[in-house]
Amino acid sequence: MIESQPVRVLIATQNAGKVREFRRLLAQVPAMFVGLEELPRITAPDEDGSTFLANAITKARYYSQHFGEIALADDSGLVVDALDGAPGVHSARYGGDGLSDMDRLRLLLKNLEGVPKEHRTARFECAIAVANPQCHGEFMHATGTVEGRIIFEPRGRNGFGYDPIFVPTGETRTTAEMSADEKDSLSHRARAIEAIVPALSGLIGDR
Repeated sequence: MIESQPVRVLIATQNAGKVREFRRLLAQVPAMFVGLEELPRITAPDEDGSTFLANAITKARYYSQHFGEIALADDSGLVVDALDGAPGVHSARYGGDGLSDMDRLRLLLKNLEGVPKEHRTARFECAIAVANPQCHGEFMHATGTVEGRIIFEPRGRNGFGYDPIFVPTGETRTTAEMSADEKDSLSHRARAIEAIVPALSGLIGDR
């Protein structure tokens, strides 16, 4: 008897840190999760939406239609109240092309110079969309948020992006000072994934 192969789901990102995090958080879903780095490289779609959800939907539909497989995409970032919501949907491109994660982090801290602790409130937001090529562009989605504040100097070596300067509400450590399991228990991405898992599992079960 030939065993059926697990359904493949594309994780629509080139960010290796995100791929690892998604695989951890989706470990209970019976699918084979494949990052874009494992596939032939194609031109990425323009992420010009005004919201995280709009960009997640664009990416999920684009990669699903191109590769003919279920695609899961997220768009996420840091929203800082004292910066009128910046970097927001531009979190990965804050300050322009060519900057490293640390460059962007330090730029954000520079832009917050003089802002006192009580006014450094912020949140990580995540929107996830899943597109099925068999459903002609239809998609499912979920969102997650974690509130916190921006500290004055980076701390910690875990995580990625703005993790070294973000302390979740009720915590004293940055998300870069937490273990993967600790971060997964409260992160914006974990909350969005938790919300999407039932629908994603149902979609996979129907294939």
